[in-house]
Amino acid sequence: MDSEADEITSLVGREVYSNNGVFVGEVEDVRLDLDAEVVNGLALSELNAQLFQDAATGTKGVIIPYRWVRAVGDVVLINDVVERYETPNAEEEAAV
Repeated sequence: MDSEADEITSLVGREVYSNNGVFVGEVEDVRLDLDAEVVNGLALSELNAQLFQDAATGTKGVIIPYRWVRAVGDVVLINDVVERYETPNAEEEAAV
């Protein structure tokens, strides 16, 4: 059980990149579902200003769902954030 706790806390401080190699942010904290005993999100800070300048986060960070995580190593790789934020806008423009 201690090794699992070490693995979870080792995520804090790691840089997060999209699978296309774009820097997204840095893991500041881990969001846990204690009842299910699973990680369900990563709280990011030190965000890439170009990715989140149009998003009104209301704070200096965001929480991304852990299901977006593709791999964890020296860095955390997630699904392409740019596509996820731009897709709704593209669909709205196509409907007009």
